Amino acid sequence: MIREELVFVATCDISGLVRGKGFPARELPARLRKGVGWTGSNLMMSPFGPIWDTPFGTAGDFMIVPDPAVEVRVDFDDGSAVEHFFIGDICNTDGAPWECCPRDFLRRAATQLEEAVGLKLVAAFEQEFLYTGVSDRPGDAYALGAFRRGSTFGETFTAALRAAGVVPDTFLAEYGPRQFEVTVMPQPALTAADHAVITREMARATAHRLGQRVIFSPKPDPELVGNGVHIHMSLVDAVGRPATHGPGEPMELSKPAQHFFAGVLHHMPAICAITAPSPVSYLRLTPNAWAPTVIDLVRQDRGATLRICPTFAAATSAEVTRQFHVEFRAADAAASPYLTLGAVIFAGVDGIRHGLDLPKAGAPEHLPHSLPEALDRLAASKTVASWFGQTHFDAYMRFKRIEAEKVADLSPAELCARYAEVY
Repeated sequence: MIREELVFVATCDISGLVRGKGFPARELPARLRKGVGWTGSNLMMSPFGPIWDTPFGTAGDFMIVPDPAVEVRVDFDDGSAVEHFFIGDICNTDGAPWECCPRDFLRRAATQLEEAVGLKLVAAFEQEFLYTGVSDRPGDAYALGAFRRGSTFGETFTAALRAAGVVPDTFLAEYGPRQFEVTVMPQPALTAADHAVITREMARATAHRLGQRVIFSPKPDPELVGNGVHIHMSLVDAVGRPATHGPGEPMELSKPAQHFFAGVLHHMPAICAITAPSPVSYLRLTPNAWAPTVIDLVRQDRGATLRICPTFAAATSAEVTRQFHVEFRAADAAASPYLTLGAVIFAGVDGIRHGLDLPKAGAPEHLPHSLPEALDRLAASKTVASWFGQTHFDAYMRFKRIEAEKVADLSPAELCARYAEVY
């Protein structure tokens, strides 16, 4: 059958979904300059498709311009079409970044961190999902049997990740029925978010070719454990030396790291609406669900919002320092990785600039209990609004307010099923 290869140029938008346009691969040289056409209201496409509300109307033209450094071309060698896409930036027609580009939001945050204290953030995304191609059997949590039954998917997925330029770290059968987890190696902030998007899409691409699907929804079933996105983070200096560990300091965090994570905790009530941004997200953030419920920083506790991770087989102090990092656990795949990591970094930068201290011992504040509550906290934060800018902040608030309204009458089971269809 005659075929011509196509290329897709994509953005990962407010809903955390990858959208864009395709074109014949032979046009790629020109498209690297002019991208593909886009509109402001395209940013406002809900997870379920319709644009329910938009500040942009039908006016305005933009471009998604592919980043040559983020090209994915994976041939599954099964007769299917080559998986060929770029991740790009939403730009004005003159090529300048659009103020509502999610990827530029993260880029600006990383730049502010460098300007504030001369440090960079390195991150790795750990993502959980369900795979429909294995049966649900009792006792499957972390089991070799579950791993074996998912091995065709796992091996093809791992090969696809590597072919896409992402370095796999771990792949395992997780705690929940049919649940798996994948972690990739750390990268600078923007690349880490790119790799998080690519990881999700390679999982979807692999499952599709096996006649199955993956589900990244934060809570696919109200009776089961949810799917989290955990971001492992560390600070490094300008030449890449570790800058997170501070032996003898509180929580063994360096002074800049103390201020950074104090800032994350301080802004957590507001940024929860960005990192856990769907109504179904708050069915996951409940007690006894291996998910955070309060705003805290705890050593080696998987129920914390910020978890100081262990160091393994670290025989020297230098090795402890190299491994030392913090995990952010109050996020899920309904969020764009660019907005999630950008919000965390902006919050950390604010903590550094204001010299915020880690909270004293005591009862920590609870995370918001619902998306509307989280959005109220976000709306009240002039600081977080300034990170976005007026237009982007207004668009985000309108988008999430109406998303919450549209599903407000659904039961937990109906809500979980609705989001499982999409994510």
